[in-house]
Amino acid sequence: QVQVLEHGGGSVQIGGSLTLSCIASEGHLHNVMGWFRQKPGKEREFVAGVSRTGETTDSAESVKGRFTISRDTLVRDTTTHLEMKSLKPEDTAVYYCAAGKLKYYPDYRDPDKYAYWGQGTQVTVSS
Repeated sequence: QVQVLEHGGGSVQIGGSLTLSCIASEGHLHNVMGWFRQKPGKEREFVAGVSRTGETTDSAESVKGRFTISRDTLVRDTTTHLEMKSLKPEDTAVYYCAAGKLKYYPDYRDPDKYAYWGQGTQVTVSS
């Protein structure tokens, strides 16, 4: 049974920083890991994705230059981190970590291609 666990969410002031972390068991299964977010009343949207080796990454235009995704492969599990800087109120959302054996190209931005999801962690940015 694959488990995906996130932590690191919380409340932060505008312009502040926060790092989300996620660990997924059975790391050999996960060709791609990604972060998505969902705002109230909105669909889940892509934030950032990373390939198996961590060498290939991409992020949504709305967070480019502010968010950085990284990945570490452990003996059995794999972790991904989302470092968020210069946070804005529009970054407020529930953030989800996702993992799966999808192909990085062209599928990494498509949430339907990910098989495993974490429970989500709330990020709130306010003045």
